[in-house]
Amino acid sequence: MKFILGTKENMMEYFSEDGKVIPVTIISAGPVTVTRVFEDSKDGYNSVQVGFGVRNEKRINKATLGQMKGVPYKNLCEFRLKAGEKSDSKEGDVIDVSLFNPGDKVQISGTSKGKGFQGVVKRHGFAGGPRTHGQKHSEREPGSIGGGLRTHVPKGMRMAGRMGGDRITSKNLKVVSVDKDNNIMLVEGAVPGVRGSLVEIVSR
Repeated sequence: MKFILGTKENMMEYFSEDGKVIPVTIISAGPVTVTRVFEDSKDGYNSVQVGFGVRNEKRINKATLGQMKGVPYKNLCEFRLKAGEKSDSKEGDVIDVSLFNPGDKVQISGTSKGKGFQGVVKRHGFAGGPRTHGQKHSEREPGSIGGGLRTHVPKGMRMAGRMGGDRITSKNLKVVSVDKDNNIMLVEGAVPGVRGSLVEIVSR
């Protein structure tokens, strides 16, 4: 299992050797430092905890700073391994983007863009009401919410509300290019999140 943390930069067009144009996302990946290795015999499961980036030490509480081995990492993330799978990583090891190669298939997780409070047309794809036959201001209204004989709104009813800001995982994304000197990875397609947001990259 290969993994690394990074930040989403922006999208661009990449021209392959055969002249094809590939839409790619630029990711500043790593380097990350292994802060702790969890073992099944001691902790009940196998995983690797890594630290990424740097921030002001005053903004970190002592418990978290102790978990970071005294280094003020900006992000602390844990990658859980499959049952029976063990990692060769040790505390203090540095993982960089050279771990990945062009052609690798990865899954990338991040927090999607927040879109604020949205109606049912944008949030759930409702068609809205008809524009004629006596309708006046109901083009984007949700319509009935299933009242009938019930005295409550059914659980799970699709209604207006906050949209975005969810954890999204995009699978089977292809690594197009890796720049080991500048810690940059080009991944085919779109990646969840805004520019500068944290992304988790995993390849099994």
